[in-house]
Amino acid sequence: MPTLSHADWFSDERALMGTRVRVELWAENALQARPALGAAFAEIARVEAAMSTYREDSEVSQLNLHAAKAPVKISGELFGLLERAKRLFEMTDGAFDITYAAAGSLYDYRNARRPDAATLRRAVSSIGSQRLVLDSAARTVFFDGAEVRIDLGGIAKGYAVERAATALAHRGVRHALISAGGDSRFVGDRRGRPWQIGIRDPRDEHRSAAVLALTDEAISTSGDYQRFFVEHGIRYHHILDPGTGLSADRVMSVSVIGPDATISDALATGLFVLGVTKGLQALQSFPDYDAVFVDRQGTLHFSKNVSKVSN
Repeated sequence: MPTLSHADWFSDERALMGTRVRVELWAENALQARPALGAAFAEIARVEAAMSTYREDSEVSQLNLHAAKAPVKISGELFGLLERAKRLFEMTDGAFDITYAAAGSLYDYRNARRPDAATLRRAVSSIGSQRLVLDSAARTVFFDGAEVRIDLGGIAKGYAVERAATALAHRGVRHALISAGGDSRFVGDRRGRPWQIGIRDPRDEHRSAAVLALTDEAISTSGDYQRFFVEHGIRYHHILDPGTGLSADRVMSVSVIGPDATISDALATGLFVLGVTKGLQALQSFPDYDAVFVDRQGTLHFSKNVSKVSN
């Protein structure tokens, strides 16, 4: 049941896509708010059901099970997302790569387990989105390698958030926030004011490294503090360098701001792998997007539109 937070802002939270999803919106009354909130959550749940690797019956899990044996026909929605993911792979020089799953599946962050060097080398040999053979005419996918696997964890949450924003817009909602872990999408402004969102200090969850004022935009953050364990002083976290299968270590966090949460989600992962210098270079191919990096020393680095960022 949605709750009235203040004035005519309505909100609700649910556990979806491995995180707490919150939707907050402005509506005339509860009768208008409830179906809009329900539609947003339903859309996120639908995307999770299709794209989660934690569900054996999902379309992605079935693809992982069969696509290395023969081309598999998939839904137009999933095919379109795979096409976007492959383009992002190319535009980030391979830093964003959904086939990282060959190595990613070997880590257990909850139980502090990681693969040995030999096992990891074998897995890395199966990584590379050039191994995804997409046939747009037949709408099929083939994995060119017996051990190739995909995981949409770096793009599906942003996509789900973007779909929820579209669902709200279709219901006439003009002011809303959808937040799912590190991915947020703002619909319009906050009734005459921009939305204020803090970028978390990667080493202090109670402190913001910077505060952004956003209107009708998305923001996605990838950080080395989200899922990790420390062993012998080394931080092993879930954002892997596809070239090595090891945790990327050039920065502590990257936040990407832009019009589409699908792209900001994927870019946050890719730029994290690339680091500040190469990341800023890659970002030049995405003129509608900006980024805030927190490097290994905790120093902030901003892309071109630094005016939208305040400490």
